[in-house]
Amino acid sequence: MKRKNRQESFVDALRGKKIPILTLDNKWYKLLTPEARRQVSSLEHHLNYLLKRQGKLNTETKEIRKLKKQLMNEIMPLVDEADQNPNSLLDKKIEQNRRLLEECNEKLESYQNELTELPDKIDDVNIRLMLITMDCCYETMKESTQEIKDIADWVARTRVELKKKLIKKQEMEQRNHAIYSYMHDLFGAEVLDMFDLQYNPEEQHPGLPGEGNKKTEKKTEEKDSGKKGAEA
Repeated sequence: MKRKNRQESFVDALRGKKIPILTLDNKWYKLLTPEARRQVSSLEHHLNYLLKRQGKLNTETKEIRKLKKQLMNEIMPLVDEADQNPNSLLDKKIEQNRRLLEECNEKLESYQNELTELPDKIDDVNIRLMLITMDCCYETMKESTQEIKDIADWVARTRVELKKKLIKKQEMEQRNHAIYSYMHDLFGAEVLDMFDLQYNPEEQHPGLPGEGNKKTEKKTEEKDSGKKGAEA
């Protein structure tokens, strides 16, 4: 699928969906390869900036409203006192509080306007980040799928080759055992030195055909010899 067609398909898939804030989701970070992280770096930082800005404005709005309430609680008694006892200091204090109230109102209005716009900005950047993420994940899965297939093929070939090698190994062990058994019957234990053998096939591979019968025969012979000795 071409990238343009993929993007159109991704946009359609996201339509009407509530996308969580990606940079606040630990699972999102685990999806991205180092290369993908570099691709989304700019949008990631921008989204985090908007989120921090939103948090800061909310915090400062609460603080300004608290200050505004305090100023209003102070100004009313000052106005009453100034009406009864005109005083330049009181007038100055009242004027100062009014000026601070105006500043509070201006900031609250400015912050409120920005806070109203921020959710849409955050959603827009978050969706753009999601689209790039989907594209990166598509490429990652495409590459991984091909590599998985290659590994599966290699495993299958290796299993067949391993089976062949095991069969060949067993056949050679059986052949060596047969040769050793024949030569041992003719020359005895000296066959190990004669053939410069580094190991005894019967000792190394006790499960090979023939050895069990030899051991049984040997035990039978020893048993019979014991009986004959007793009878004598």
